[in-house]
Amino acid sequence: MKRDLREFARQTNVRLLAGAFVLLFGVGVLLIFLIYGGGAAVAALLCLLVGLIPIGLILAWLFGMDWIVKRARPK
Repeated sequence: MKRDLREFARQTNVRLLAGAFVLLFGVGVLLIFLIYGGGAAVAALLCLLVGLIPIGLILAWLFGMDWIVKRARPK
């Protein structure tokens, strides 16, 4: 078995991010639904999704710049 600590760290970060999204979207919206009702849960889900737009744009920009730098780098 090969020990690749960078791959392990990357895998751990992905799992932590996925868990955070499950907690935020799943548990958070479910609690809002149970306490305030369906309309508030839909509004909360919409607000969470709209709040992800700037984060998605920033990540897309960073991945795009990384892709450009990797392509432009001489081999």
